[in-house]
Amino acid sequence: MRFMNQRQLRRYGIAAAILGVAAVGATTPTVAAEVKPVTIRFASDLTGPPHPAAIAKEYFRELIEKRIPGSKVRTYYAGALYNIPEAVEAMTEGNLEMAWGQFGKSGQVDPFLNVVVGPMIMSTPGAINDLDNFETIKMLKARLAKVHDVKMFATAHMSMFMGAGASFRLLKLEDFKGKKIRSMGPAENSALKAWGANPTTMAFGDVPPALQTGVIDGLLTSLGGFNATKDQAPFYSIAGINGIVGDYYWIGASGKWWRSLDSKQQAVIENTLVNDVIPFEKKMNWCNDKRLLDKYQTKDSTKPGIYVMNAAEQKVLSDKLGDATTNWLKENTPSDANMWIDKFRSEAKVSVAAHPIGSDALESTDCSTMQSWFNRYKRIKKKDRKSVV
Repeated sequence: MRFMNQRQLRRYGIAAAILGVAAVGATTPTVAAEVKPVTIRFASDLTGPPHPAAIAKEYFRELIEKRIPGSKVRTYYAGALYNIPEAVEAMTEGNLEMAWGQFGKSGQVDPFLNVVVGPMIMSTPGAINDLDNFETIKMLKARLAKVHDVKMFATAHMSMFMGAGASFRLLKLEDFKGKKIRSMGPAENSALKAWGANPTTMAFGDVPPALQTGVIDGLLTSLGGFNATKDQAPFYSIAGINGIVGDYYWIGASGKWWRSLDSKQQAVIENTLVNDVIPFEKKMNWCNDKRLLDKYQTKDSTKPGIYVMNAAEQKVLSDKLGDATTNWLKENTPSDANMWIDKFRSEAKVSVAAHPIGSDALESTDCSTMQSWFNRYKRIKKKDRKSVV
């Protein structure tokens, strides 16, 4: 569905509800008049709040339930309803309304979705923020619709400082050698293998017990993931923006369910998500990265905390990685996907050059405006993080 213009929105009497984006967390959203209630099950592999994307899901729930009175949005975490990629299949079958997906994990359902995955490609916030303008992403949206009957609304940000965590420092090649490291999907496995590790693909909800029992020695994760597992994996290493993992969220809905909605319902949901929730998530993610770096960063690699590799240390991993991820992708995707693997890397190079570090408005976010949301959810109990209903 195309976004409605302002005249069309007035015609349906809901312009104020979906065009007037309230200050984040500041006011009660306007109620959309004469819109029938909806029931949405919203699945993901995310841990619950205070994970920034999980807070964004709760923001979506609040907005929809206020803007369409009588609606019910049920948010599920850590694969409690469906994990990713199962959620993609469930949406195709019409057994799930919405999911907060991830390209690298979704590639298990459709290898085409792996074409955007890989470290050391999208290395500036502005380039990552530009992702929805890439022809590669537009192709994936069309493919999800045609092949899987899934409507993809837009991409969202994972931590820009994805890294490697363990009970010891993963920094040098010898640190990775022979270690069982949790991966988020097969594309990341190729990088871990290049660095000498033994990758294990695992949903995040299974990570804490796997660390405790020694099933895995460490993990690839986001800064939010580090925050959730820092008791088991207090040493966390990053190699700049997207230096160890490069992957991105995408938000989608079942085509069968979407077509069952009327145009008023669709307009409120899509515009709430695209105009309110995703920009909110990007700010939450940026500010979460910043606050965790401010709190846990260490310049001493022998001490627990977040360690940012210097240029020489990053180069060792980069040189060893080489074209391992690109080669793996080309060997494990249909031949007609190969051009898109190259296309994405070409688009990324152009976007990184056009959006150098320090040039994007996201980097100037006043994170004090987001603090109330972190405060609100910081006391969520562990048992409640799998599913907030």
